[in-house]
Amino acid sequence: MRLMFLNGTAMSGQPDHATIASATPLGPARTAPHYRFFAVRDAFPGLLPVRTGGGSIEGELYEMTDELLLHGLLPEEPPELELGTIELADGRTVNAMRLRPDRLDPADKVVDITDLGGWRTYQAFLAANARVGEVLGR
Repeated sequence: MRLMFLNGTAMSGQPDHATIASATPLGPARTAPHYRFFAVRDAFPGLLPVRTGGGSIEGELYEMTDELLLHGLLPEEPPELELGTIELADGRTVNAMRLRPDRLDPADKVVDITDLGGWRTYQAFLAANARVGEVLGR
């Protein structure tokens, strides 16, 4: 069994959660403040370790088997992400998907969302802005 920090589309209530539905949820978790957090094409987020200027990012912690990780979650992850380790706010080191900037296409829309603190907050921000556009007739 391994601990896996999720911060994007595989979290509860997100479109890819079914890929890890048999994992044991351990509750909300936050990273240590050593990461920048990016939305890639508004489709998924990616954590990037930094030496300075990082933030603490919210997510969920799960316990899962190696088989579930290797045959359930990893095959569904975008190629811009890779399995690595991160540090949680409580000091534990756990597995997580990390952004691989070398795999981004120069034409990709990549937005730094670190200050928003999490993927759900960014999704709410996008939804609120879409409603404003509708009200303004855009």
